[in-house]
Amino acid sequence: MKIRKLTPENYPKVSALLQQAFSPSRYEVQLFDQLHEKGRTLHEWVCIHRTTITAYIAFTNAYNGSKVCGLHLAPLAVKPQMQNQGIGSELLRFALKQDVIQESTIFVLGNPKFYQKVGFERCVIPVCPFATGKAPFLSLRNTPVSPYTVGYEPEFKKLKTSQKNR
Repeated sequence: MKIRKLTPENYPKVSALLQQAFSPSRYEVQLFDQLHEKGRTLHEWVCIHRTTITAYIAFTNAYNGSKVCGLHLAPLAVKPQMQNQGIGSELLRFALKQDVIQESTIFVLGNPKFYQKVGFERCVIPVCPFATGKAPFLSLRNTPVSPYTVGYEPEFKKLKTSQKNR
């Protein structure tokens, strides 16, 4: 298995992977498409086994007001038939060692049991507008000075709003 930066020729394969991993939700695929269409800053890697993309990870900017204050990890996806084999953990550990990631505060909404294994802790400051009891807000290398609500790229909110209106 090889880990590589995502390249445009693999966008359709990642879209297919996201659809499989998060089905029946289309949120992750729509978010992936919109972030790329808008040219947002993304840090993305894939795991490739032979010619198949088996896993994908992405990071987008996190904001305190209009200032970048870190990165959001979202999404991390593994092909359903290859889950629980350590592929997602391997990809996450790899990504966290990359310079651009290693130097940043990282935020994630996700399973504490999974993310705490690599050092994430529950996050009280900043507040996450999307956090629910189902998906706790976690962070890594977070040293907040004062309270704030962490911001996301506009595409996150647009999709959440449109899903609620269905």
